[in-house]
Amino acid sequence: MPTETLTAERILEATEEVLRRYGPAKATVVDVARALGVSHGSVYRHFRTKAALREAVTERWLGRAEVALAEITGAAHRTASEKLADWFSALFEAKRHKAGDDPELFATYGVLIDENSGVVDRHLDAMLDQLRQIVEEGVRAGDFADADPAATARALFDATARFHDPAYAPEWRKPTIDAEFGAVVDLLLRGLRA
Repeated sequence: MPTETLTAERILEATEEVLRRYGPAKATVVDVARALGVSHGSVYRHFRTKAALREAVTERWLGRAEVALAEITGAAHRTASEKLADWFSALFEAKRHKAGDDPELFATYGVLIDENSGVVDRHLDAMLDQLRQIVEEGVRAGDFADADPAATARALFDATARFHDPAYAPEWRKPTIDAEFGAVVDLLLRGLRA
């Protein structure tokens, strides 16, 4: 009998561990239940299917980045240019640390992201909305030239894909990557200025 109450959060933490250990192809709900010391039925009471559990793990992982980036987006004491530079730096650092510090789980999330396009779409929408807010703020303050904030946000995101798209993760270890990142962000900021 488990000593702690079984919660969705505990299940998600255990699922991350199981995914790290076995990978997405071999990890099962039974493995998660075993790690928690409960029956697989107990896990299914919180997550109706294995797919729902994997989706929740993916959403949790992506949500962590959204929260950190939202803090930057809402920082009242920073200019839009500072927020934009900080936002992309935080995104790049988060992705780079996930890829470097926990490569097994990072690779696993790549598989899970491919399975959960709805979760990924919502995540991308949230991130693009944060960028849109920063661009709108910069236009209102006169720091950025007048432009369509949504289209500009998308262009900024696409222009920096090399620094946040997991497909580029092997490049993030290059000794020149920080200088390359800084040059791209600087170029984008200069292009936005009024």
